[in-house]
Amino acid sequence: MNALFIWIPQTPIVAFTILLLVILTLPPVFERLRLPGLVGLLVAGFVLGPEGVRVLDARTETMILLSDIGKIYLMFVAGLEIDLDDFRKQRNQSLMFGGATFLFPLMMGAAVGRGFGMGWNAAILTGSLLASHTLLGFPIVNRLGVIGNKAVTATIGATIITDIAALLVLAVCISIHAGNFSALSLIGQLISLAVYALVVLVGFNWAGRQYFKRTGDEQGNKFLFILLAVFLASVGAQIINIDKIVGAFLVGLAVNDVLKHGPVEEKVIFLGSTLFIPFFFIDMGLVLKVSSLKTTLTQDLGLTVAIVGTLFLSKFLAAASVKGLHQYSWNEILTMWSLSLPQVAATLAAALAGKTAGLLTDAMFNVVIVLMLVTAIAGTIFTAQFARKLPQPDTSPSVPLDPSAALQPARLPTVQDSAMPFKVIVPVSNPSTERYLIEMAALLARHESGIIVPLSIAKGQVHMDGPKLEQTLSRSQQLLAKSVAVSQEFQAEAQPILRIDDDVAHGIVRAAREQEAKVIVMGWHPTHRIKDRLFGSFIDRVFWSAHCPIAVMRLLEKPIHLNRVLVPINNLAPQALQTIRFAQVFAESNQAEVTLLHVCDRKTPLSTIHTFEAQLSALLTQLQVQATVSIKIERSDAVAATIVNIARTYNLVVLRSVRRRTAGGLKVSDVTSQVIPALSDSLILLGEPHYHQSTVNWFESKSQVVQ
Repeated sequence: MNALFIWIPQTPIVAFTILLLVILTLPPVFERLRLPGLVGLLVAGFVLGPEGVRVLDARTETMILLSDIGKIYLMFVAGLEIDLDDFRKQRNQSLMFGGATFLFPLMMGAAVGRGFGMGWNAAILTGSLLASHTLLGFPIVNRLGVIGNKAVTATIGATIITDIAALLVLAVCISIHAGNFSALSLIGQLISLAVYALVVLVGFNWAGRQYFKRTGDEQGNKFLFILLAVFLASVGAQIINIDKIVGAFLVGLAVNDVLKHGPVEEKVIFLGSTLFIPFFFIDMGLVLKVSSLKTTLTQDLGLTVAIVGTLFLSKFLAAASVKGLHQYSWNEILTMWSLSLPQVAATLAAALAGKTAGLLTDAMFNVVIVLMLVTAIAGTIFTAQFARKLPQPDTSPSVPLDPSAALQPARLPTVQDSAMPFKVIVPVSNPSTERYLIEMAALLARHESGIIVPLSIAKGQVHMDGPKLEQTLSRSQQLLAKSVAVSQEFQAEAQPILRIDDDVAHGIVRAAREQEAKVIVMGWHPTHRIKDRLFGSFIDRVFWSAHCPIAVMRLLEKPIHLNRVLVPINNLAPQALQTIRFAQVFAESNQAEVTLLHVCDRKTPLSTIHTFEAQLSALLTQLQVQATVSIKIERSDAVAATIVNIARTYNLVVLRSVRRRTAGGLKVSDVTSQVIPALSDSLILLGEPHYHQSTVNWFESKSQVVQ
């Protein structure tokens, strides 16, 4: 086998090319086998490593650099993705559970280490490896609509406590191992660590706010600032003799509030999750040795079973210990336990750091790999099992909703309602789709007694009197004239706008804000180009910046002929209610029939299904829906396939745009992204305003929603 690869040059470019090929091909294959994509990366590293075909070597400078960057990026993303708002909401519960789920595994893991002959330093480090957790089950609770449950929120907040504490223990243990231990040196190390943490958490947060305030919309410089902060903190960590992953995690927490889940954060995480973090997992596969792993699973089977069993037991005891303090149900306790089981991000990074420092043996490192595989699979399975039994948060309106309230964005407090007519912004650029978009906008505007604002953006040029700009302006005027004519056919008022802007996406969202638009109606732009996939498509940039809902449409026939509408509903969160409200407005303006489709797990109890159906029916009553609306609930494990199959009997599908990712940085396929390519009907993808406050205020303009 090795002879087949003799002809491959041993250069950094070749190694990098092989890594890219592995990252692109293997994770999707393993996800189809219902295994985490990172398992495929570990397997690939082993196959390509010294005990496989020997194409890659973990000892080369290329792999060392890429692996270090990936490890730093992994811990930075782990800190960045922790929702500090959730932590603040349930601070006391998060602190209680975080302390319990750290201390129980730490003490029990250290006891196991001592029982198997480890020194105190190695035993305590072993216990700290069990104390942290990775929220691999987050997409599951999000999909089930129980993200607002107090137990789930407390577990998410507890991640901050466990990860910080585990990394601090790692820093102290490695520092002690590297030098002569003394009480004075330990005190000095703790003081330097405290000062360093304060500088990173407070100083980097302040610097980020100041820099972002002065940079404006220049995303490139913001992106570079974040990268500099990450690696500067990692260098600082090494200066005070602690592992660089500690600094990366603290920077993630420090800039969490600065980035505010905006487009810069998306780009930073995208770069890490698609490129650098997979390098780290492949490198871990390279250092795996089959002979050592066999020895671990045979001669050290007792240690393996003890570590895995201790983790499961200690995490359960931690969850059970807080049951009476905050009146959790057993389903909530089991959900907290299952969410805190997976040991991926911090555990693997800390284990590799301990092995590199010589504090952990090869056998213990292999045990951690086994622990990662077992908990990653078991944790997600148990989370799906227990979280589906949690009650859905009550999101039904407390007072009747005004029909015009659903398409209301966040408002300026000084503007009166009478000065803000209902406006639909329609960017026009493609003559072949312009008519259908204007017809759809006319239906919405006429229903709300509003105005259509056809918008054409002419790309700015260096010379404002140049012939290219003149041609663009002439074409824009023709498009706007056509849009006004179509609006008049549907007896809708149109106020066309011609705007010159250097960036079309920014021009659209700025015009929408200036006009106080209630919704933006856009044509469909499929993402095929590599540039769009790496840096975000045109639609992505509008989604990130717009202040109001965006309806992206692929209309295959006249809107007035779209009379059977399917709206898949995952849960009754405010964002999902907006999709229902949009479909209601369209149906009432077009005498269409709407079916609300909820696809739940096959094992979902009937009582849960009936409760969800009752809440949805109550919501429709509160909305005073005049259109014909029916509710359809299906049990299926293949959500996307079920939606596509049912959609064949409808001529319009309304979907909500949702993005998900795991704390480990690896993508989790979203149902919406699976459904869209398989649909052959007309489609509306409803994008929400990016900022959370705008999303909530969409419903709160004339009514209140119980969160």
